[in-house]
Amino acid sequence: MEIPPFLHHQVLGNGLIDYAWALLVLVLGAGLNRLLSRLVSTALFRLTKRYTAGVSETELRDLLIQPLSILLFLVTFYIAFGLIRYPLPLQGVPGVEPWPKVALLGLFHLGVIIAVLWGITRLIDFALLVVQRRAILKAVGTNRLDNQFLPFAKDLLKVFVSVIGLLVILGQVFGVNVTALIGGLGIGGLAVAFAAKESLENLLASFTIFLDQPFGVGDLVTAGDVSGTVEKIGFRSTRLRTAEKSYLTVPNKSMIDKPLDNLSLRTSRRVGFTLIFDQRTTSAQLHAIIAGAIASVQAHPLVTQEVQIKFNALTPNGKEVTVQYFIETSSYDEYLDTKEDLNYRLVEVVEKEGGLFASTTTTTLVKAGA
Repeated sequence: MEIPPFLHHQVLGNGLIDYAWALLVLVLGAGLNRLLSRLVSTALFRLTKRYTAGVSETELRDLLIQPLSILLFLVTFYIAFGLIRYPLPLQGVPGVEPWPKVALLGLFHLGVIIAVLWGITRLIDFALLVVQRRAILKAVGTNRLDNQFLPFAKDLLKVFVSVIGLLVILGQVFGVNVTALIGGLGIGGLAVAFAAKESLENLLASFTIFLDQPFGVGDLVTAGDVSGTVEKIGFRSTRLRTAEKSYLTVPNKSMIDKPLDNLSLRTSRRVGFTLIFDQRTTSAQLHAIIAGAIASVQAHPLVTQEVQIKFNALTPNGKEVTVQYFIETSSYDEYLDTKEDLNYRLVEVVEKEGGLFASTTTTTLVKAGA
């Protein structure tokens, strides 16, 4: 097939036919981009299928489709612009690449490195997803350490990959001597460490939390005057969901420097209060009320046998009986339900024995003629 003569017309050192070929490569690359991305993700899934039980091919594709699409587009871009000659400027030196070509090549390298780093971070997300799904399939679920350590490990790996990627970009794209740069950082490391003293303390505190495990994700904790349910443990801080449903960020150093009460690890919850009976309640009635109350509280399946109900004091306001028992539950809702049920039982015992609670009103007697 004969090429039309006008396609040989030169523009900026290239014939129109060269620009046509470059444009065709770009169009084909754009058209096949998504298809090739799906094929690559499918091939990767089939290679790792025996190790990825519980994770679907669609989930892997959703994670990799964007970085793969960008990477394939950059390859298409490189091939297309490789078909074009770059003329030297008027002041150009023979044997030295023209600046447009150098600039485009630098952008290409930068884009490829970023796309590869993005793909690696998505693979890290995929690996974490595989670990979680495999634990579920084994019917053991993710334990405290898994919930606590896996997100931290994911973030740590991403930071490591990002640092390596930054060094590669500095060396390959900007021509920085990475070895000399690392040596220079060693000299200025003390100054950097001093400036980032608090951040380093919080990072070391996070490792202490993982090794000592004073609390985990999902635990209800109190550290100093801060209280809430742990939702995430990060490099620098721990995120708590408070009783008011606000999202509180606490530095890790504060979580281990202050006395920490892990309320989720207590074996039972204490209940204690005082009942005040009217002076007209007889001694026989008090004996019967206390005996019936002890039997009623101990009969509840969630209450321990350490039930103490005592006639504690005789005051002008009435006869005071102290009540103390422990409910074996870590659920706050179950604790409230049990406490309510036992309060009803205590009231029923008092009513059955004819006891009277002391009145909180005060009667003032006024002498006639005063």
